[in-house]
Amino acid sequence: MAGCASDDGGPVQLTWYINPDAGGQAELAKQCSDASNGAYNISTSLLPRDAASQREQLARRLAAGDTTMDIMSLDPPFIPELAEPGFLATPPSDLIDRTTSDTLEGAAAGAQWNGEYVTVPFWANTQLLFYRKSVAEAAGLDMSKPVTWDEIMDAAESQDKYLGVQGIQGESMTVWVNGLIESAGGSIVEGDAASVDGLSINLDSEEGKKAAEIVGGIGERGLGGPGISSQDENAAMAQFQGDKGSFMVNWPFIYSATAAAVEEGSVDQSVLDDIGWTTWPEVDKGTESAPPLGGINLGVGADSQHQEEAWDAIECITTPENQAQYMVSNGNPAASSAAYDDPAVREAFPMYQTIRDSLDMAAPRPQTPYYNEVSSGIQETWTPINEVNENTPAESEEFIMSVLNGESLL
Repeated sequence: MAGCASDDGGPVQLTWYINPDAGGQAELAKQCSDASNGAYNISTSLLPRDAASQREQLARRLAAGDTTMDIMSLDPPFIPELAEPGFLATPPSDLIDRTTSDTLEGAAAGAQWNGEYVTVPFWANTQLLFYRKSVAEAAGLDMSKPVTWDEIMDAAESQDKYLGVQGIQGESMTVWVNGLIESAGGSIVEGDAASVDGLSINLDSEEGKKAAEIVGGIGERGLGGPGISSQDENAAMAQFQGDKGSFMVNWPFIYSATAAAVEEGSVDQSVLDDIGWTTWPEVDKGTESAPPLGGINLGVGADSQHQEEAWDAIECITTPENQAQYMVSNGNPAASSAAYDDPAVREAFPMYQTIRDSLDMAAPRPQTPYYNEVSSGIQETWTPINEVNENTPAESEEFIMSVLNGESLL
């Protein structure tokens, strides 16, 4: 115990930099502190709400050699930027074996850099295709089988309804474009993703053109609704809950949020009863989709003075039991397959099997230390969606490369 103690003989004090949630991370910090039998005590430090500001704060602290970066909740797209310069401590191999043995495939990919785990999966997220059963039935779509983007676009139009997508100039646009390109069999980033000279942006491709046809087609046909240019996940949910709702790609939180709205009386029970779900739409009929991947992984700063205790704490935090608890209490899906066997998870998430299947199919956003430039470039060139056309992929690729080469500014 002396080796684990702080200078005053008490438990080692660990700081966990957490993303905003409903209190679940703080509760797990307390539970695991208590379970350590005095070896360590975890305090939480809240990061900004938006992912870009989280990235900026973490990168600055790590680059400055901040020794308090014991445990960090990390958004998957920003892991390469932090891992490549050596800002993250290397997880012990035996710990990785214990904590990732049942990790779902998409979540596993999002926790790695250059094929190696640099973080431990905590929770994972994926988008599903939600639909109004009555609209799908009226349009003649068999939702027991995979459907394509073209099919749901035509179905929504035939019923004079709106299609729920996120058309705002923000991270959700990168999520959408990347999901379409990955589902078509492509990848936005190819080559040596860690080097500007070796990195290749692959938007001007057959897969990129298919993505532009879908994004631009929804914009041109007005299927996204009148507020599409400012429509984020919550706005898409509100539209989906209304009389014009039909189909929507969104994260699983929308189901529990709709159930809560029913309880408070702002949404009718008939709306909740009318909601169905399946995996993300296919781009090409018969080719399995690659749904968007989100979530949070846990990493340790390379300059942390308590790395051994930090990894022990992470192992406690990420047990399947704790992931299941966090999923039920905070609505964030588990990265562990075993967590979905928990009866409480199955009761709270009737679509638990679809979430688990989708996380096995999911693909990360472009994995490169230059993710911020790639994502911001996509956001600038693929919005507004009514202006997206067959030229957009080439123009987007050229713009991003010019930014990476220092010839243009975001």
